[in-house]
Amino acid sequence: MGDGKPGGLLRGPEERQQVALLELFFDLAFVFALTQLSKNLVSDLTWTGVYQTFVLLLALWWVWTLAAWITNRMDPRRPTVQAVVLGIMVGTLVMAVVLTDAFGAHGVIFASVSAALHIAVMLFLALALPHPERRTGRRLLVWSTGTGVLWFAGGLTGGTARNVLWVLAAVIDYAAYTLRYPTPRLGRVTLPDWPLSAGHLAERHRQLFIIALGELILVTGVTFTQRDFTPDRTGALAVSVLTTVLFWRIYVFRAGELLDSAIAAAADPVQLTRPLALAHLIMVAGVVVTAVGDEMVITDPLGHNHAAWVAVLLGGPALFIVGRARLEQAIFGRVSRNRPIALLALLALSVPLLFAPPLLAAGAVPLVLAAVVVSDARNARRHPTEPVAAHGRP
Repeated sequence: MGDGKPGGLLRGPEERQQVALLELFFDLAFVFALTQLSKNLVSDLTWTGVYQTFVLLLALWWVWTLAAWITNRMDPRRPTVQAVVLGIMVGTLVMAVVLTDAFGAHGVIFASVSAALHIAVMLFLALALPHPERRTGRRLLVWSTGTGVLWFAGGLTGGTARNVLWVLAAVIDYAAYTLRYPTPRLGRVTLPDWPLSAGHLAERHRQLFIIALGELILVTGVTFTQRDFTPDRTGALAVSVLTTVLFWRIYVFRAGELLDSAIAAAADPVQLTRPLALAHLIMVAGVVVTAVGDEMVITDPLGHNHAAWVAVLLGGPALFIVGRARLEQAIFGRVSRNRPIALLALLALSVPLLFAPPLLAAGAVPLVLAAVVVSDARNARRHPTEPVAAHGRP
């Protein structure tokens, strides 16, 4: 599996590990996948729909993380690596195509692809990685085989059994990742087992968040063009665009720009990647929920509001702020006061906005986000520079 290059499939230690075009191409599948998640939630805006959408997001997030870690360590210019990444991309597209009926008739397809990715990709790592990193591939293979079986078994069943098996599979996937894949006789994953490129991993997470914002723009733009261009719908589109811009501004302010520095400075980069991944997962979930809210507002901007609508309109930005606060805490070891204040403001707005039209409820969100941006700017003037946390840990 050396592909005719000294050092095999791994990136050269002297190389600057930039994100490859292959990885950007791979990410295109996630624009569609995130759009499908929004569509799934719109079609069933209930607690059941929220739960199912979150489980599906966890499944897709695991696939993206897997591809990101593969290209972080392996050279995406090698044909073998390209074939693996493209295979994961095709699997992602298949999962996205059947996603809206994954808890229905298409569950066996979704689960079969998920199980195949769990096992096949980890088997590749177990065979392709050199020593001592091959031990990491074996650890991952042991855990992923178990969870792959659970995903597949859930696809063969239905109803409550599917719900239980898929939730169990997702919990084990993420618990194993959090605990560093502890395996009998092989131990846990440590930095020597999987050297990290801080700049590459940080850039991949930044790109994923930008992709999520792209999905938000796509959903709102398509929804707007499918309906009459009325002043109220135009106002709803303007609110959506402003919210998207504010999401971007809040994200990139300091913490988003210093991801690579934080990972590079960490005493244990493998450990630091866990809160960073969690923060981005929460933020992406917030963007998906926000896309659902924007679609509803553009569809009926002056209609009668519902509790579920208000929960989505305010809950999406609230999730984003929670994730952004987690990112800040991981990088700087503290959280700006404007984060919890913004959450309290959104919570306080929830009751009065029940009696307001959807457009007014959506319009309140950028006001809260703009206040966060202004507060960040004032803090930046007072403290022009701020180092990452010395310990580099959450």
